[in-house]
Amino acid sequence: MQHQPISLSPDLKHLRDEGYEIEIIGGYVCIHHIPYVNAEKEVKLGKLITDLTLDTPTLAGKPKHHTVYFVGEQPCHLTGEPMEEIINSNPNTALTDKITGNYYLSSKPAGGNYENYYDKFTRYITLITVAARSLDPTATARTYQPMDDEDEDGVFQYYDTNSSRANILQLNAKFKTQKIGIIGLGGTGSYTLDFTAKTCVTEIHLFDGDELKVHNAFRMPGAASSDDLQAVVKKVDYFAAKYSKLHKGIKPHVVYVTEETKYLLAGLSFVFICVDKNSVRNAIIQILLAMNIPFIDVGMGVRVIGGQLTGMTRTTTGTPEKNDHLANRIATEDTDENDYATNVQIAELNAFNAVSAVIKWKKMVGFYQDLRHEFHSTYSINVAEIINEDTKA
Repeated sequence: MQHQPISLSPDLKHLRDEGYEIEIIGGYVCIHHIPYVNAEKEVKLGKLITDLTLDTPTLAGKPKHHTVYFVGEQPCHLTGEPMEEIINSNPNTALTDKITGNYYLSSKPAGGNYENYYDKFTRYITLITVAARSLDPTATARTYQPMDDEDEDGVFQYYDTNSSRANILQLNAKFKTQKIGIIGLGGTGSYTLDFTAKTCVTEIHLFDGDELKVHNAFRMPGAASSDDLQAVVKKVDYFAAKYSKLHKGIKPHVVYVTEETKYLLAGLSFVFICVDKNSVRNAIIQILLAMNIPFIDVGMGVRVIGGQLTGMTRTTTGTPEKNDHLANRIATEDTDENDYATNVQIAELNAFNAVSAVIKWKKMVGFYQDLRHEFHSTYSINVAEIINEDTKA
């Protein structure tokens, strides 16, 4: 799958067929083995890299801009003077967890942009290698060496070109070692899956023993058809089929998490608890604490007052190091004093609760900056107020 954008895109295939060491790395196109001259008038080898634009999951489109990154020392003329006519800046931008763009190059064509990647790369290769070829006539970027695809074991079914365009692939790498679990695939749990499936975690394990029902359709992302609802399918199987089209690591478990099934949680890095019964969530919390698995528990309380809905959403985090606040924040007894179960058209609250949980998790991973380190957060609907509490010293 990962080689298809090269094979099916005429301009990328043209580069490969002419012997250039072309590789797709995440959402970038990279040409290796670019001979250049450094400030000491030595011939070195660098790389050219630019973000990949896709018209379809397997077909490259027109480059979005005319610039490229250069990986290596400062490219110079035969005299050792910098190629200032094409060097825009020296940003040392981390493009992936393994590649840093040392120099940002700009050579704009007459039309303002290149029509394809072949024209773009060969233009820069010509400009950079001319000095190297003067010193070493055998220096060439056309090696005809096959390239191993570093992304062939990637978790996505197609490339994440948005992350490469925003230069955050190196941040996404923070998720690569994570195996997460989502317990409960109702409204908030299904939105949590929707958001986490766009991250490059290794695996996402889904736990729920219930079947997909009509009321679920009004609380979850996307649109379930009548056929979907009449098929009597388990929630985890339905969502696994949907999201496996994007992420390869979706693992459904048609079970409720109990002492008998807790072995399925072994090896998980993090768990989202998205259940609606206090007694159940408390039992799950005790299991996770005993297994030293960090988690976020979400909750929602909604009431009808004066013909309008009010209430709050809650996001509570627990870790092996910080859990002394849980008893004061999460009720252990079930209650009927909640109109949530009868007010199905509140998907936005489910989504908001999931957003709060996923943002907090991403802070804990190190993707987002966290200056507060709160372990308990509530959002009150009627006053639009977010309160963060139980901060870690």
